[in-house]
Amino acid sequence: MVDTFIANASAEDLRSIVRNLLATGPPGIAGAFTSAARSRLRQTTSKSMPNPYQLFRQNSSDGLAVPTPHLHDALTRARSLYGAGLGFGSLTVLASVVRATIDLRWEDEGDMADILAIIDADIGQAIQSSKEEIESSRVLDLASARDARDKLRAAVQESMVNVNAWGGEFPFERASASLEYWKF
Repeated sequence: MVDTFIANASAEDLRSIVRNLLATGPPGIAGAFTSAARSRLRQTTSKSMPNPYQLFRQNSSDGLAVPTPHLHDALTRARSLYGAGLGFGSLTVLASVVRATIDLRWEDEGDMADILAIIDADIGQAIQSSKEEIESSRVLDLASARDARDKLRAAVQESMVNVNAWGGEFPFERASASLEYWKF
């Protein structure tokens, strides 16, 4: 019967039930939940990411960049990964997002600037999740972890050079500072 409920409940009802269960359940339930979440996310990691060129498009009226629905999907995937403690997996997704901004232009204020600020904050959360992943000894392949970090670092640096070239306001300042001093 529980499976019937799960199959038919709304996503909002399931979210509320899971939050309540995690907050009031027995000790260790949150750890078991995140372990199960990581297992599921690892199984679906091969889920193809949208082409980075599909994350943003140029507005035909002024040539400025605007996000597409594919960006929402990519950010949802990154947040699921770093939220479950798979920070390094999320760094790869976020590197694609940052790389997709290269050669685009946007105004210093407005919706695009706002979404880029949110992405900058997501990168900070992903870095924190990655550090916790290392501290908890869940990183099995340190070379791959470093590669994910280095790909994000390269994308952020390339974005900085590109934005400086057209005189825009660089949107990933916090990410850049965090990545600059992150050693492991």
